[in-house]
Order: sequence, then structure tokens, then C-alpha cells
Amino acid sequence: MFRGSSPVTVDAKGRFAIPSAYRQPIRDACGGRIVVTQHWDRCLLIYPQPQFQAFESELLSRGGLNPKVRDIQRFLLGNARDLEMDKQGRLLLPSPLRGFAGIDSRAVLMGVGNLFELWAEDDWQARNDASCDELAAQAAAGALPDALQDLPL
Repeated sequence: MFRGSSPVTVDAKGRFAIPSAYRQPIRDACGGRIVVTQHWDRCLLIYPQPQFQAFESELLSRGGLNPKVRDIQRFLLGNARDLEMDKQGRLLLPSPLRGFAGIDSRAVLMGVGNLFELWAEDDWQARNDASCDELAAQAAAGALPDALQDLPL
């Protein structure tokens, strides 16, 4: 399980280091093999390969005859790239994925359960601030999603 956020620096070649606390667990789980794809929130999703394969199988089982489902399959799977951590625990992000997410030299890596999200630093800060304000307003109004109403904090 991945959780928490870490600022990361992306070098001129597009490499960034996975935080050291996650490197060995990723190597143990998948030999350092990672899959990165884009998300419509304008961030990148970073999965250990076995987690992505499970996600991919589930997504492909969801009605390929529905044009909206096919669009999502194309978007997530058609833009996915297989990567491998190097000996220093770095990933080399392809330029098209970096460009899509607006990632240059400063980014934020967010652990979100079985995957990471990689955000351009400024985009993450703006998104996080807006989400905080929106969630606070929803909670105050008793308007959280039904799936969260009975979650103890």
C-alpha cells in the first residue's frame, strides 16, 4: 500500500527517483517493473506492473461494445507505457506523458493505495487546495458521497 506525498525532482532527461521507502517493496512485488499512464485529471498514474495488469483486465471486461467504455480503454491503455526502475530507483518518464501532465522539474508523487499519482507541483497544490475547500463544504452540509457517510474518521 502506498500513501503520503513526496516532492520529487524530474531531471532534464525526464527521470525521477521513487522515494527510498517504496523502492524495495516495488522491487519485491514486481522486479521494478512499472506501468505509467495518463489520467483525465491531468496527472500520471503509476502502477506496479501486477497491479496494472489486474486493472487492465478489469477495464477490458467492462463492455467493449459501449463507445464510451472504448474511449476510456483507449485513453488509459493506449497511453500506458511499461517502464523499469533503474539501479538508483529512478523512472524515465516518456516525454509525451510528461507533456500531458505538465510535469517539468518539480512534481509531487502521491501514494493512493495500490498506485501512485504524479502531479506537476503547481497543479497538485491548486487541486489539493480546491479539494480541501470543496470537501469541507460538503461535510458541513452533510453532502458527502453515500459511500463515505458511515466511514468513521
